[in-house]
Amino acid sequence: MLILVLDQWLKIWIKTHMEVGQEFSLLGQSWMRIHFVENEGMAYGLSLGGKTGKLILTLFRFGAIGFLIYLMRKMIREGYAVGLLIFFAMIIGGAIGNLLDSIFYGVIFDDPGYHGGVAKLFPPEGGYGKLLYGRVVDMLYFPILDFHWPDWMPIVGGQRFEFFRPVFNLADSCITTGILGILLFYRKHFFGMSKKEISKTSPTPSSPE
Repeated sequence: MLILVLDQWLKIWIKTHMEVGQEFSLLGQSWMRIHFVENEGMAYGLSLGGKTGKLILTLFRFGAIGFLIYLMRKMIREGYAVGLLIFFAMIIGGAIGNLLDSIFYGVIFDDPGYHGGVAKLFPPEGGYGKLLYGRVVDMLYFPILDFHWPDWMPIVGGQRFEFFRPVFNLADSCITTGILGILLFYRKHFFGMSKKEISKTSPTPSSPE
């Protein structure tokens, strides 16, 4: 719930205070930016393309979230480690956050392209799209290396170079962190480690002979 509240608050603030393409730096650092973009698809701007692809992606998210919630409820009942449950919760929270964009944003926001400025929340004339066809809001942009190659260099001279170009959101970050956390700390679960071994938080003293 905390992930959902923070994710949606940030997205709604961005939508109602910034124009698409507008950006500003964080803490005066050029490699830490808030840069407002929207996308039709998955995390980090990836997409399937077209309205059919958009609908398939939204329905896939429904199914994936339902399956993850089922798994998490099962793990809670069976006493899996708290850390594993937290990482699962991060993935689920992030996935629901982006799903809410896809379901509702086309209905509750207008398209500022028609009137200029920022988007209006709950416009009287209606939203820019239909239910299930909303655009996902992205704003976190961290081009760690962002510079132009010197003009005298062959081939790349004068071109711009960025080490990390994707623009993403808090939900994407939580999904990525959850997946990496599971792979780094609980990967044995997916390679034959038993439930009892994963849920074990402290050694159990052996009984005397």
